[in-house]
Amino acid sequence: MAVTTTTPSTAGKTSLTTSASTPGWARWANRHRKWLFASPAMVFVAVLIIFPVAWTLYLSLTNAEGSVRAESEFVGFANYLDVLSDTERFWPAVLRTVVFTGGVLAAEIVLGMAIALLLWRPFKGEKWVRVAILLPLVATPVAVGMMWRLIFDPNIGMANRVLGWVGLGPWPWLAGEHSALPTTMLIDVWQWTPMIVLILLAGLTSLSDEPQEAALIDGASAWQRFRHVTLPLLMPTLVVAVLLRGIDALKTFDILYATKGKGGGSFHEVETLNVYAYGLSFDYNEYGVSSTVLIIFFLIIIGSMWAVTSRRKDAA
Repeated sequence: MAVTTTTPSTAGKTSLTTSASTPGWARWANRHRKWLFASPAMVFVAVLIIFPVAWTLYLSLTNAEGSVRAESEFVGFANYLDVLSDTERFWPAVLRTVVFTGGVLAAEIVLGMAIALLLWRPFKGEKWVRVAILLPLVATPVAVGMMWRLIFDPNIGMANRVLGWVGLGPWPWLAGEHSALPTTMLIDVWQWTPMIVLILLAGLTSLSDEPQEAALIDGASAWQRFRHVTLPLLMPTLVVAVLLRGIDALKTFDILYATKGKGGGSFHEVETLNVYAYGLSFDYNEYGVSSTVLIIFFLIIIGSMWAVTSRRKDAA
C-alpha cells in the first residue's frame, strides 16, 4: 500500500491554496475575530451608557418639570447659567462633596495602609482578624446608615451614653449643623476602609521580599524601608485604590440620605451634589435643573478619573 507523505513545502502550498480560496469576508472575520466576539457586549454596554447620558444632556437644555412626559421648551444653556450662579445651594453642595470625598479618602487610605501593613506578615489568628475587619463590607450602605443613626441618636443612642461613662457631655453627632458632615464621614470611613485594606494587602503580598531584605541588611529602619522601598513599589496599586474609592466616594448617596433624609438635613448640612440632584428630581420635579446638576457632576467625575489615571501612568 502506498503511503503519501507531505513535506513542509507541500503543506505550506496547501495552506496558501486554502487561504486563497477562502472568501474575503471570512479572511477579514478571522483577522478581527476577537473584536467580533466582543462587539455585542461592547455595543450593549455602550448603549446602556450613552442613552442615559444623552437623555440627561437633552433634559438639561430644556425647562422640563412636573413630568418628563410633559411638554418642555428648549432653553439652551440657561439652566447651566442659573445653576452655576446659585451660591445658596449648588456651590455649598460642591464644597461639601469635595470635603466629604477628600476627607474620607485621606482617612481610608491612611487607615487602610496601616491595617494592610499589620496584616502583611503572618501571625496567629490572622484569619479571624481579617474576617472581623471585612465585616462592615457585608452590610448595605442604607442598613449601615440606619444602624449608625440609632447609635448617634442624641436621646437613646449608645454613643452619648459611652461619652457619659467617661465624664464627657453629650455630643450632637448627626443632629448638629456643623457636626453632621464629619459624623457621616466617620460612618463612611468605618464601612469602606476594609475595601482599601483588601486592595493594598493584595498589592503588598505581590511584592518581592528581596528589596526589603537588601534594605534590612543595609541597616534601614522600618520607616525608611516603608518610605523608600515599600511605598514606591506599592504606588501603582495605591493609585488604583485612590481611583476606585475616590470615584465611589464622590457618588455617595445611601449613607447621607439614610442618616439625614431629604435635602441632607434641615440646614442642608450634608447635602452633596448627589443629594441635591436627587431632591431637585424627586422632591421638586425640576428635571431640567436636576439634569444640569447631574451633567456638571458627571464632568467632575470624568475630570477626576482623568487626573488620577494620569497620575497612575506616571507612577507606572
